[in-house]
Amino acid sequence: MPLRFKGADLRPVLAEAVANRSRVILAKDQGVYFLAEGGERRPEDGRLKRLAYAVGCNPDVDPFDNWWELSRAELGGDDFGEFFDPNERVFTRILNSEDDLELSATATHLSFKPVPPTPDGH
Repeated sequence: MPLRFKGADLRPVLAEAVANRSRVILAKDQGVYFLAEGGERRPEDGRLKRLAYAVGCNPDVDPFDNWWELSRAELGGDDFGEFFDPNERVFTRILNSEDDLELSATATHLSFKPVPPTPDGH
């Protein structure tokens, strides 16, 4: 089952990476999310200000067993970080549209495609 990233959540992360001329990172550890490399941090706790979690994979709002199983089913059991150029065509499309991003994975490839947003966000 592909993972979906809401465009409304992902656009600020992509914009930050473009503005800072940095890469965007897909991370799988405590959830599955995108962040801008060297992104701005919150002064009160040092956490990154802008993270875009996959729908259902946010440990701050989704029950542990749910997000953990969903992330493991699509991306395997190991934690990782993959770096991408935010100026790649698919990210530029997300940045300049209302689309969401869908992520599919095989044992050797990650695939991204823009998809129309859904009313319920899933």
